[in-house]
Amino acid sequence: KQEPPPAPTLEELMEQLDALCGLEKVKSDVKSLINLVKVRKLRQEHQLPVPPMSLHLVFMGNPGTGKTTVARLLAGIYRAIGVLSKGQLVEVDRSGLVAGFVGQTAIKTNEVIQKALGGVLFIDEAYALANQDAPNDFGREAIEALLKGMEDHRADLIVIVAGYTELMGNFIHANPGLESRFNKYFYFEDYSGGQLMEIFRSMCDRNGYTLSEEAAAYAEAYFNELYENRDENFGNARDVRNVFERAVARQSDRLAALDAPGKEELMALAAEDLKEEEESS
Repeated sequence: KQEPPPAPTLEELMEQLDALCGLEKVKSDVKSLINLVKVRKLRQEHQLPVPPMSLHLVFMGNPGTGKTTVARLLAGIYRAIGVLSKGQLVEVDRSGLVAGFVGQTAIKTNEVIQKALGGVLFIDEAYALANQDAPNDFGREAIEALLKGMEDHRADLIVIVAGYTELMGNFIHANPGLESRFNKYFYFEDYSGGQLMEIFRSMCDRNGYTLSEEAAAYAEAYFNELYENRDENFGNARDVRNVFERAVARQSDRLAALDAPGKEELMALAAEDLKEEEESS
């Protein structure tokens, strides 16, 4: 039987965090949080009083800003510094917690909590649980089951709730129990045009693609424009992934028509591969 790979060390996890594009504020918030926990443990070892502290977090920001990635790293970091026993990440949204019948939601939520014990439960778009307009909504039942689970397993469960900045406030204020447990907020900013380009370059590198000068110039202008004209549909890194996948598909169409493309050609993304149909027509 294969041994499971050793859990990553704190140093390795911090390197991965530092390597993420942008997110400077989030990175410094994570480091402060780790320092707080480390010093707290040292105080406990010296029988000094430690003020009560909640390690549950609120991640605010638009889609595609790296919230899930940071949550996964934090789960590992919490394990590495001895706060959690296992360090896995269990990711759900409303549909993973709420059932369609009375009494079923608490059961469903508790099953998810059991799976997350020893690690981090990451609830994306958590504001969908607090539907103020529908008094009989089962989302409330999920919140109550969640709060009870956090209370019962406070030694070995961390919950991170995530979603759009303006909607997360409504969620936290939907229940006084949420306000007392979630008092640390991490704000994930949108990626700038330059950062989107950096993410795109790293996707190309990782997957063995090169950009011609013309393609790089085109992509830079494209991402700057995408950022400048962003609206509620702006997907941050998700948009970059889509651009990359479409470019790879167009490059394949272009190369399939060639006789025997060589290694350089197989790697090269040209400007025409990046242009969307409506532009190139």
